[in-house]
Amino acid sequence: MTTAGDIMHRGAQWIPAHETLDRAAQLMRELGVGALPISDQNERLCGILTDRDIVVGCVAMGRDPAKVTAGEMAQGTPRWIEASADVGEVLQEMKEHQIRRLPVIENKRLVGMISEADLARSLSEDQIAAFAESVYARTGPSLH
Repeated sequence: MTTAGDIMHRGAQWIPAHETLDRAAQLMRELGVGALPISDQNERLCGILTDRDIVVGCVAMGRDPAKVTAGEMAQGTPRWIEASADVGEVLQEMKEHQIRRLPVIENKRLVGMISEADLARSLSEDQIAAFAESVYARTGPSLH
Protein backbone atom coordinates (compact mmCIF):
# COMPACT_ATOMS: atom_id res chain seq x y z
CA MET A 1 0.00 0.00 0.00
CA THR A 2 1.36 3.38 -1.04
CA THR A 3 0.77 6.06 1.61
CA ALA A 4 0.73 9.85 1.72
CA GLY A 5 4.07 9.66 3.53
CA ASP A 6 5.54 7.69 0.63
CA ILE A 7 4.68 10.26 -2.05
CA MET A 8 4.91 13.55 -0.14
CA HIS A 9 7.65 16.12 -0.48
CA ARG A 10 9.45 16.16 2.87
CA GLY A 11 10.71 19.28 4.56
CA ALA A 12 7.60 21.41 4.27
CA GLN A 13 7.63 24.45 6.53
CA TRP A 14 4.91 26.49 8.16
CA ILE A 15 4.50 30.22 7.82
CA PRO A 16 3.13 31.56 11.13
CA ALA A 17 -0.19 33.39 10.76
CA HIS A 18 1.33 36.57 12.21
CA GLU A 19 4.11 36.66 9.58
CA THR A 20 3.85 39.20 6.76
CA LEU A 21 3.36 38.33 3.11
CA ASP A 22 6.73 39.78 2.09
CA ARG A 23 8.40 37.33 4.49
CA ALA A 24 6.20 34.52 3.12
CA ALA A 25 7.35 35.36 -0.42
CA GLN A 26 10.99 35.30 0.72
CA LEU A 27 10.49 31.91 2.37
CA MET A 28 8.82 30.55 -0.78
CA ARG A 29 11.83 31.71 -2.80
CA GLU A 30 14.29 30.14 -0.32
CA LEU A 31 12.42 26.82 -0.33
CA GLY A 32 11.61 26.83 -4.05
CA VAL A 33 7.88 26.37 -3.43
CA GLY A 34 4.69 28.13 -4.46
CA ALA A 35 2.64 27.45 -1.35
CA LEU A 36 3.09 27.40 2.42
CA PRO A 37 0.82 25.99 5.10
CA ILE A 38 -0.19 28.69 7.60
CA SER A 39 0.04 27.82 11.30
CA ASP A 40 -1.69 29.38 14.26
CA GLN A 41 0.11 30.09 17.54
CA ASN A 42 -0.26 26.39 18.51
CA GLU A 43 1.32 25.16 15.23
CA ARG A 44 -2.02 23.95 13.94
CA LEU A 45 -2.99 24.33 10.31
CA CYS A 46 -5.21 27.34 9.69
CA GLY A 47 -4.79 27.72 5.93
CA ILE A 48 -2.51 27.59 2.93
CA LEU A 49 -0.91 30.61 1.32
CA THR A 50 0.07 30.52 -2.35
CA ASP A 51 2.22 32.82 -4.42
CA ARG A 52 -0.92 33.60 -6.40
CA ASP A 53 -2.71 34.64 -3.19
CA ILE A 54 0.06 37.15 -2.51
CA VAL A 55 -0.08 38.61 -6.00
CA VAL A 56 -3.83 38.62 -6.61
CA GLY A 57 -5.10 39.06 -3.05
CA CYS A 58 -2.58 41.64 -1.91
CA VAL A 59 -0.36 43.28 -4.52
CA ALA A 60 -3.03 43.57 -7.24
CA MET A 61 -5.40 45.07 -4.67
CA GLY A 62 -2.89 47.82 -3.89
CA ARG A 63 -2.08 46.48 -0.44
CA ASP A 64 1.41 46.42 1.06
CA PRO A 65 2.74 42.85 1.51
CA ALA A 66 4.90 44.13 4.37
CA LYS A 67 1.71 45.01 6.28
CA VAL A 68 -0.62 42.11 5.43
CA THR A 69 -0.23 38.87 7.38
CA ALA A 70 -0.51 35.29 6.20
CA GLY A 71 -3.37 34.82 8.65
CA GLU A 72 -5.35 37.59 6.96
CA MET A 73 -5.15 35.63 3.71
CA ALA A 74 -6.25 32.29 5.24
CA GLN A 75 -9.73 31.44 3.97
CA GLY A 76 -12.02 28.46 4.29
CA THR A 77 -11.46 25.20 6.09
CA PRO A 78 -7.91 23.93 5.71
CA ARG A 79 -7.57 20.41 4.31
CA TRP A 80 -4.83 17.95 5.28
CA ILE A 81 -4.11 14.22 5.35
CA GLU A 82 -2.39 11.85 7.76
CA ALA A 83 0.98 10.48 6.60
CA SER A 84 -0.39 6.93 6.99
CA ALA A 85 -3.37 7.54 4.66
CA ASP A 86 -3.55 5.43 1.52
CA VAL A 87 -2.87 7.22 -1.77
CA GLY A 88 -6.52 6.61 -2.70
CA GLU A 89 -7.55 8.76 0.28
CA VAL A 90 -5.12 11.45 -0.88
CA LEU A 91 -6.70 11.47 -4.33
CA GLN A 92 -10.21 11.53 -2.88
CA GLU A 93 -9.42 14.47 -0.59
CA MET A 94 -7.82 16.46 -3.39
CA LYS A 95 -10.60 15.65 -5.87
CA GLU A 96 -13.46 16.28 -3.46
CA HIS A 97 -12.14 19.68 -2.41
CA GLN A 98 -10.56 20.60 -5.77
CA ILE A 99 -7.17 21.32 -4.27
CA ARG A 100 -3.73 20.96 -5.82
CA ARG A 101 -1.61 20.93 -2.66
CA LEU A 102 -2.25 18.93 0.50
CA PRO A 103 -0.34 19.21 3.78
CA VAL A 104 0.67 15.90 5.36
CA ILE A 105 0.43 15.58 9.14
CA GLU A 106 1.95 12.99 11.48
CA ASN A 107 1.49 13.10 15.26
CA LYS A 108 -0.17 16.51 14.87
CA ARG A 109 2.94 17.93 13.17
CA LEU A 110 3.52 19.00 9.58
CA VAL A 111 5.84 16.48 7.91
CA GLY A 112 5.36 17.22 4.22
CA MET A 113 3.22 18.42 1.33
CA ILE A 114 1.72 16.58 -1.61
CA SER A 115 1.50 18.51 -4.86
CA GLU A 116 0.44 17.64 -8.38
CA ALA A 117 4.09 16.95 -9.20
CA ASP A 118 4.26 14.39 -6.39
CA LEU A 119 1.15 12.70 -7.76
CA ALA A 120 2.58 12.67 -11.28
CA ARG A 121 5.70 10.86 -10.06
CA SER A 122 3.77 8.30 -8.03
CA LEU A 123 0.53 7.42 -9.83
CA SER A 124 -0.43 5.48 -12.91
CA GLU A 125 -1.44 7.36 -16.05
CA ASP A 126 -5.08 6.38 -15.50
CA GLN A 127 -5.04 7.70 -11.91
CA ILE A 128 -3.44 10.97 -13.04
CA ALA A 129 -5.99 11.39 -15.84
CA ALA A 130 -8.91 10.79 -13.47
CA PHE A 131 -7.47 13.24 -10.95
CA ALA A 132 -6.89 15.97 -13.55
CA GLU A 133 -10.36 15.54 -15.00
CA SER A 134 -12.04 15.82 -11.61
CA VAL A 135 -10.02 18.80 -10.38
CA TYR A 136 -9.87 20.86 -13.57
CA ALA A 137 -13.23 20.04 -15.17
CA ARG A 138 -15.28 22.13 -12.75
CA THR A 139 -15.31 25.83 -12.26
CA GLY A 140 -15.38 27.24 -8.79
CA PRO A 141 -13.28 28.95 -6.13
CA SER A 142 -9.56 29.51 -6.47
CA LEU A 143 -7.60 26.27 -6.39
CA HIS A 144 -4.70 25.88 -3.96
